[in-house]
Amino acid sequence: EVQLQASGGGLVQAGESLRLSCNASAFNLAEHMIGWFRDTPDKGREGVSCISSSDGSTYSLDSVKGRFSISTDNADNTVYLQMNNLKAEDTAVYYCGAMKYGGPLRRGEFYCSRSARFKYWGQGTQVTVSS
Repeated sequence: EVQLQASGGGLVQAGESLRLSCNASAFNLAEHMIGWFRDTPDKGREGVSCISSSDGSTYSLDSVKGRFSISTDNADNTVYLQMNNLKAEDTAVYYCGAMKYGGPLRRGEFYCSRSARFKYWGQGTQVTVSS
Protein backbone atom coordinates (compact mmCIF):
# COMPACT_ATOMS: atom_id res chain seq x y z
CA GLU A 1 0.00 0.00 0.00
CA VAL A 2 1.39 3.40 -1.03
CA GLN A 3 1.93 5.63 1.97
CA LEU A 4 3.42 9.04 2.60
CA GLN A 5 4.38 9.91 6.14
CA ALA A 6 4.90 13.60 6.88
CA SER A 7 6.61 14.82 10.02
CA GLY A 8 8.66 17.63 11.47
CA GLY A 9 6.12 20.34 12.20
CA GLY A 10 6.06 22.30 15.42
CA LEU A 11 5.78 25.64 17.16
CA VAL A 12 8.62 28.08 16.55
CA GLN A 13 9.24 31.79 16.77
CA ALA A 14 9.57 34.02 13.75
CA GLY A 15 13.04 33.77 12.25
CA GLU A 16 13.61 30.19 13.37
CA SER A 17 13.82 27.04 11.23
CA LEU A 18 12.09 23.72 10.82
CA ARG A 19 12.71 20.74 8.56
CA LEU A 20 9.76 18.75 7.34
CA SER A 21 10.19 15.15 6.17
CA CYS A 22 8.02 13.13 3.83
CA ASN A 23 8.84 9.43 3.81
CA ALA A 24 7.39 7.35 1.01
CA SER A 25 6.74 3.64 1.16
CA ALA A 26 5.59 1.10 -1.41
CA PHE A 27 6.57 3.14 -4.47
CA ASN A 28 9.69 4.29 -6.26
CA LEU A 29 10.26 7.90 -5.28
CA ALA A 30 12.49 8.45 -8.32
CA GLU A 31 9.47 7.99 -10.62
CA HIS A 32 7.42 10.70 -8.94
CA MET A 33 7.12 14.40 -8.33
CA ILE A 34 6.74 15.26 -4.68
CA GLY A 35 5.13 18.48 -3.56
CA TRP A 36 4.77 20.23 -0.26
CA PHE A 37 1.46 22.03 0.15
CA ARG A 38 -0.12 24.02 2.91
CA ASP A 39 -3.72 24.71 3.86
CA THR A 40 -4.64 28.24 4.82
CA PRO A 41 -8.11 29.76 5.37
CA ASP A 42 -7.70 32.40 2.67
CA LYS A 43 -5.81 30.47 -0.04
CA GLY A 44 -6.99 26.91 0.46
CA ARG A 45 -4.37 24.29 -0.47
CA GLU A 46 -1.33 26.15 -1.78
CA GLY A 47 1.61 24.52 -3.49
CA VAL A 48 4.78 25.61 -1.69
CA SER A 49 7.59 23.61 -3.31
CA CYS A 50 7.79 20.70 -5.70
CA ILE A 51 10.64 18.45 -6.79
CA SER A 52 11.09 15.97 -9.58
CA SER A 53 12.78 13.11 -7.77
CA SER A 54 14.31 11.78 -11.01
CA ASP A 55 16.72 14.68 -11.40
CA GLY A 56 16.18 16.96 -8.42
CA SER A 57 14.81 19.92 -10.36
CA THR A 58 12.57 22.08 -8.22
CA TYR A 59 9.97 24.81 -8.13
CA SER A 60 9.12 27.07 -5.19
CA LEU A 61 6.49 29.67 -4.55
CA ASP A 62 7.84 33.23 -4.79
CA SER A 63 6.96 33.98 -1.17
CA VAL A 64 9.24 31.19 0.08
CA LYS A 65 12.14 31.48 -2.36
CA GLY A 66 15.39 32.08 -0.54
CA ARG A 67 13.88 30.74 2.70
CA PHE A 68 12.59 27.25 1.89
CA SER A 69 14.52 24.50 0.15
CA ILE A 70 13.17 21.17 -1.06
CA SER A 71 15.43 18.16 -1.53
CA THR A 72 15.17 14.43 -2.01
CA ASP A 73 17.05 11.43 -0.70
CA ASN A 74 15.97 8.69 -3.09
CA ALA A 75 17.99 6.04 -1.26
CA ASP A 76 15.97 6.74 1.85
CA ASN A 77 12.75 7.45 -0.08
CA THR A 78 12.39 10.75 1.73
CA VAL A 79 11.77 14.33 0.60
CA TYR A 80 12.69 17.20 2.87
CA LEU A 81 11.47 20.78 3.13
CA GLN A 82 13.99 22.94 4.94
CA MET A 83 12.24 26.07 6.13
CA ASN A 84 14.42 28.93 7.34
CA ASN A 85 13.56 32.42 8.54
CA LEU A 86 9.99 31.38 9.19
CA LYS A 87 7.31 34.04 9.27
CA ALA A 88 3.90 34.17 10.94
CA GLU A 89 2.27 33.89 7.52
CA ASP A 90 3.91 30.47 7.05
CA THR A 91 1.63 29.10 9.77
CA ALA A 92 -0.43 26.29 8.26
CA VAL A 93 -0.93 22.56 8.12
CA TYR A 94 1.64 21.22 5.65
CA TYR A 95 1.03 18.15 3.50
CA CYS A 96 3.22 16.22 1.10
CA GLY A 97 1.75 14.79 -2.08
CA ALA A 98 3.06 12.59 -4.87
CA MET A 99 2.24 12.21 -8.54
CA LYS A 100 3.77 10.00 -11.22
CA TYR A 101 6.30 12.10 -13.11
CA GLY A 102 9.55 11.55 -14.97
CA GLY A 103 12.23 13.92 -16.15
CA PRO A 104 13.03 17.55 -15.35
CA LEU A 105 10.43 19.75 -13.74
CA ARG A 106 9.86 22.13 -16.67
CA ARG A 107 6.46 23.53 -15.73
CA GLY A 108 6.83 23.72 -11.99
CA GLU A 109 4.27 26.43 -11.38
CA PHE A 110 1.70 24.60 -13.50
CA TYR A 111 2.02 21.32 -11.63
CA CYS A 112 2.72 22.63 -8.17
CA SER A 113 -0.34 24.88 -8.21
CA ARG A 114 -2.67 22.01 -9.05
CA SER A 115 -2.94 19.79 -5.98
CA ALA A 116 -5.70 17.71 -7.63
CA ARG A 117 -3.04 16.18 -9.90
CA PHE A 118 -1.29 14.63 -6.90
CA LYS A 119 -2.63 11.14 -6.30
CA TYR A 120 -1.06 10.23 -2.99
CA TRP A 121 -1.08 12.29 0.20
CA GLY A 122 0.46 12.12 3.60
CA GLN A 123 -1.25 13.29 6.76
CA GLY A 124 -0.70 16.92 7.61
CA THR A 125 1.87 18.30 9.99
CA GLN A 126 1.15 21.56 11.78
CA VAL A 127 3.61 24.43 11.52
CA THR A 128 2.93 27.35 13.83
CA VAL A 129 5.11 30.45 13.77
CA SER A 130 4.65 32.97 16.54
CA SER A 131 5.59 36.58 15.88
